[in-house]
Amino acid sequence: MQSLKLLVTSRRRDSLIRLKRNLSSLPINSSADDLQNQVLVEGKASSRVAILNRPSSLNALNTNIGARLHELYASWEDDPNIGFVVMKGSGRAFCAGGDIVALYHLINEGKIEKCKGFFRTLYSFIYHLGTYLKPHVSILNGITMGGGAGISIPGTFRLATDRTVFATPETQIGFHPDAGASFHLSRLPGHLGEYLGLTGAKLIGAEMVSCGLATHYSNTDKLPLIEEELGNLVTDDPSVIESCLEKYSDVVYPEKTSALHRIEVLNKCFGHGTVEEIIDAVESEASATNDAWCNSTLKKLKEASPLSLKVSLRSVREGRFQTLDQCLVREYRMSLQGISKRISNDFCEGVRARVVHKDFAPKWEPPSLEKVSDDMVDQYFAPLSESEPNLELPTKQREAFN
Repeated sequence: MQSLKLLVTSRRRDSLIRLKRNLSSLPINSSADDLQNQVLVEGKASSRVAILNRPSSLNALNTNIGARLHELYASWEDDPNIGFVVMKGSGRAFCAGGDIVALYHLINEGKIEKCKGFFRTLYSFIYHLGTYLKPHVSILNGITMGGGAGISIPGTFRLATDRTVFATPETQIGFHPDAGASFHLSRLPGHLGEYLGLTGAKLIGAEMVSCGLATHYSNTDKLPLIEEELGNLVTDDPSVIESCLEKYSDVVYPEKTSALHRIEVLNKCFGHGTVEEIIDAVESEASATNDAWCNSTLKKLKEASPLSLKVSLRSVREGRFQTLDQCLVREYRMSLQGISKRISNDFCEGVRARVVHKDFAPKWEPPSLEKVSDDMVDQYFAPLSESEPNLELPTKQREAFN
């Protein structure tokens, strides 16, 4: 582990200065004790375990958690006595994504700067994880959605279980798959990323391993053994950690009803250039086969925000040719556009209908695909105003592992 010390020190000096500057401007609303408790820490032989600790909110991410994780991970990366890091969640979720209800209220209260702080903090941590010098293990035991995938997939190892449920359901709330989703979705086999990004369809642990979102799979009853053995390791060698995970791995296959068994049909439908063509293709398949998967897919597409569908398709397609930092910078611009209400109110309306009031009847604007203009989509991808700074990532000090 001592061999890492000089490399870590030289690489981290400038980024630590940047980190302290960024954190000092973040809107931290909770007390110091509350901030500490939202991310618990366990010290092991030569590792540290970060535990997301908002179980009543399914460990939903807020600015405090993002800032705390960034601070902890920076200090651990600098410590030559720490060889690797583990992240897990408390309760029945790993992480259900960003705290969209809190964002909804902040937007309606006019506190947009605090919303920007949330996205800036979260995306900065995701880039930090994607460039982390030490091995990282995410234990995805439970709900892993949206930003929960963002803070785990860029790491070295992702352990899925029989309790793991993955999804990127943002189009159903009038948003777009963010937190690096356009990077990892676009690198899935075929057009699986477009399918997941547009429909918000769920994958279970076996499917995550099969398509590469997870690196390992173990049944839940083995987790205590895995965590105990990881805790006893004294190493910074990824192969040693991988051997530990493989020792307790289970061989699993997707169920017959899985979308992965329909990859040819999926590719044929979601490989089209426009959302309209994708929906037409799924409709044709549904009419010809009356297949339950086709009908379910069509239902999800028609329930989603029309604007979000077009924005999300373009985002995943652009992500296929971009690096992690480029995806995060672009998604930051898109997220700020999405919460600004200048183009549409779909995000607040989607959260209201699906999560706050739960009437499940969002009134999208525009209400149909044909009324979503190219200009509206282009605005999501346009540069921010001169007075609005872009997301700054330390790309010169920390080059992403792509």
